[in-house]
Amino acid sequence: MRDDVEVVVVGAGAAGIGAARALEAAGISCLVLEARDRIGGRAFTAADGRGEPIDLGCGWLHSGTRNPWVPLVEAMGFTVNRSSPPWSRRDGALDMSPAEFDAFRGAGDALDERLATIRTQDADRPVSDFLEPGNRWNPLMDAISTYYSGAEFRHVSAVDLDRYDDAGVNWRVAEGYGRAVEHYAEGLAVVLDCTVTAIRHGGRRLAVETPRGTVSADAAIVTLPSDLLAAERIRFDPPLPEKAEAARGLPLGLADKLYLQLDRADGFEADMRAFGRTDTARTAAYHFRPLGHSQVECYFGGELARELERGGEAAFLDFALGELTGLLGSDFARRVSPLPMHLWGADPLSLGSYSYAVPGKADMRAVLAAPVDERLFFAGEACSRSDFSTAHGALLTGREAARAAIAALRGARASAPPEGVGAG
Repeated sequence: MRDDVEVVVVGAGAAGIGAARALEAAGISCLVLEARDRIGGRAFTAADGRGEPIDLGCGWLHSGTRNPWVPLVEAMGFTVNRSSPPWSRRDGALDMSPAEFDAFRGAGDALDERLATIRTQDADRPVSDFLEPGNRWNPLMDAISTYYSGAEFRHVSAVDLDRYDDAGVNWRVAEGYGRAVEHYAEGLAVVLDCTVTAIRHGGRRLAVETPRGTVSADAAIVTLPSDLLAAERIRFDPPLPEKAEAARGLPLGLADKLYLQLDRADGFEADMRAFGRTDTARTAAYHFRPLGHSQVECYFGGELARELERGGEAAFLDFALGELTGLLGSDFARRVSPLPMHLWGADPLSLGSYSYAVPGKADMRAVLAAPVDERLFFAGEACSRSDFSTAHGALLTGREAARAAIAALRGARASAPPEGVGAG
């Protein structure tokens, strides 16, 4: 491992790889240090028993028409699938009539309109305050909050959620989003199984400490998930209590996926979907034959996912089979078998899935992203004002942190006295 570079990047997820690519393009020497034994962070593609990809982490190219991963993915030779997502298809629901689907979508649109009024209010409030009392669809909308925020409405800042910029277009990487992120790192200097334990930034240069040695650098870009920063997994010397405090206002919600191998899959059209129930937030979403594969993707979020994680993968399977057989009959259980999962809440290198802001803490995203002394920079989806909880938000913040680091390094060099000239 090199022990002297211009910039150390902490973390080889979408933000870290995006930062490293921008640094490399500018001719800045950098080293990416990653605690995991793989590249990708919360982007992670595995394979089922038939070789079909399963995205255990991020899976959708949200806001596809402006998502910077789309041109990158295609340039690398991966396939962008532009078919409509199952949740947008009126004819793709196994659990609702067309009239019920329209009523549900109408309730969601009305909630968005009420939520937008937060822009004219003086104080932030939880999203739950904007639900129409007694609306039949409130529990299901709360369940969906656990899928996209990882938390129920009562935990989520209305200001923050209203700032999310959704282009309404959602595509997929046919070969797996995680594989694309990993491929984007090819050729970069990445050291795996290398945990950064401390960053000393009180001297002329930074000292980035790891169990495998200390790296000297002029700057560092830190891309850890917010929960790890809140837990102060990296010790900053001098301390940065404002970063830990900002991160505590941006906790990671939880969303977990269980994939089931599906026999006799031709009994289902591709990209059909159903909710286990429509009268409670404690339900999973089921995506049948994603991309035409012989699978069922079972999606769990929020408090339900946290409770099931305590029982391990078997608890997720039991819950899913209970809901699926309730929808499709007891014989359905004999048609499916579980595939490997990844429990993001139990993962010590993430502690969750993606960030949301608690009420009153939406502006902590800017605090978390702010540079320190023009040589410590921060990136990751939690640092994004309007694209949080996404891999493209992470990529964009990584690029922005790299641009800021490059400008700072070049500015420092321009202002330095000529070689051999000192204070004397």
